[in-house]
Amino acid sequence: MPEREMTVRSSEQAMKFIERHGAVMESARGTLPNLAEAIAGEQIHGSWWGHPKGHLMYQLFNDVRDSPDVLTCRLMDGKITLVHRRMWPALVRMAAHFDAARLGAVHEEHTATGAHRTTTVKFPGWVTAEVRAKAKSLTETDAAHQLGPLLASRSNRPTRRSESGPKPEVVR
Repeated sequence: MPEREMTVRSSEQAMKFIERHGAVMESARGTLPNLAEAIAGEQIHGSWWGHPKGHLMYQLFNDVRDSPDVLTCRLMDGKITLVHRRMWPALVRMAAHFDAARLGAVHEEHTATGAHRTTTVKFPGWVTAEVRAKAKSLTETDAAHQLGPLLASRSNRPTRRSESGPKPEVVR
């Protein structure tokens, strides 16, 4: 975590952190900033659950995942990635450059029995007409520039297996 980055202590600060960066990892390490470490105020060794701020992390993760301004997906290395709404048009515009399965919107819920259930809304099922229209207005160059490290990661590109299935819709 950069030394100048302020420690995240609230849902509002977590949302600002995600908005400022455009996309962040929830807790995994990678090329993007990491929300868990922003909450901890330090690098986390081992599981974030074992950190003294683990309960706060859990609360803030749930808060940002519930926000209509955050797409929760497995974009970066198959790990939970939180993408702010401002990045969605560029993501949709450049969808063909990503593995379609990683563009699905992940939703988690706890059922009445206490069970944990994860569902995924396949891409482009979560894309609104507004986002689609904004995506169409972007050039590929502008969209690629906005996505930066999201697009640069080789682990997000379509694999041979995913290329044989349905391809993400290209917005032109």
